[in-house]
Amino acid sequence: MPGSKPLEGLLVVSMEQAVAAPYCASRLADAGARVIKIERPEGDFARAYDAAAQGLSTYFVWLNRGKESLCLDIKAPDDKALLERLVARADVFIQNLAPGAMARAGFGSAALRERHPRLITVDISGYGEEGEYAKMKAYDLLVQAESGLASITGRAEGPGRVGVSACDIACGMHAHAAVLEALIERGITGRGKGIAVSLFDGMADWMTVPLLQYEGTGRNPPRIGLAHPSICPYGAFETAGGVPVLISIQNEREWANFCTHFLEEPELPQREGFRSNNERVAHRPMVDAYIARTFATLDRATCAEKLQRASIAFGFVNDCEGLRTHPAFRRVTVETEAGPIGIGAPPARLSDGARSLGPVPSLGQHSAAIRAEFAA
Repeated sequence: MPGSKPLEGLLVVSMEQAVAAPYCASRLADAGARVIKIERPEGDFARAYDAAAQGLSTYFVWLNRGKESLCLDIKAPDDKALLERLVARADVFIQNLAPGAMARAGFGSAALRERHPRLITVDISGYGEEGEYAKMKAYDLLVQAESGLASITGRAEGPGRVGVSACDIACGMHAHAAVLEALIERGITGRGKGIAVSLFDGMADWMTVPLLQYEGTGRNPPRIGLAHPSICPYGAFETAGGVPVLISIQNEREWANFCTHFLEEPELPQREGFRSNNERVAHRPMVDAYIARTFATLDRATCAEKLQRASIAFGFVNDCEGLRTHPAFRRVTVETEAGPIGIGAPPARLSDGARSLGPVPSLGQHSAAIRAEFAA
């Protein structure tokens, strides 16, 4: 039996494109909200990011399930009037156009809330709506660089990109949480509120630990690939077959177990350079090289068996095929104009059952029906 949808009956109108705003709106749709996605006549440009999902964009399929697609040109008087009517009935209005664009069109968030006091508005931007960066174009990789994320990602040779749209996703997650809080508050006060979230702020929050480490030591956290800057050993080691295994030692008890049951050297924690985490971090090349010699003598299955016996956290460094066939991977199917497509299941598992996910709309699929429904 499908899980409950607590946001049923709510109307979300979203002038959205790309990733951050669609992420937020898609999660509201998953929970039962009616989400009307407003697209330009040529469509959300994320529809053309790639064509790997049976001819459709992977990003678009992932982030637009359960929505209705309405094509509008808000410079046209009739379409602008239609948007006014939509917003008048909406519970939540989301937009991620360039800062100031909606205000110039007559749909600034503060003015909308004055006209509709129960409305919750969400403005998503790259760097916020004020200051010297407000007018900067902002896409995920640019913000990864500007926020310092790229500087701590990758190997020593140079900065790297996180392999998913981390800044967009962080922003969308923060926006989603803020909308849910605002809905709870509105249930108490009867009034909506304005929410503004930027890609930069979302990642700056995630960068708190590296920033505090820098301010405390005067040194930028090093780029060390598949290793942890503050814990040793915590990294990848190759087995005899060349399969990388990632291990994580979280405390001295685990380190002692690792030495006793995996390295079979119970006295190692008493040796200089191996005695504490701080000492091991300071001597990381020596410690890692010492451990690597044992891994290189063992095959994958033997490594796994010995690590489990030592109660050590470990994982194999998988590629996408490894994810696809992983025993913990859960998949759900969404309907699209190209047929059913399997995607990763929503992370939260609900006690009343998994929610059914709505289909991914084709461009303008619902335009005629929405125009009729919201006719003057």
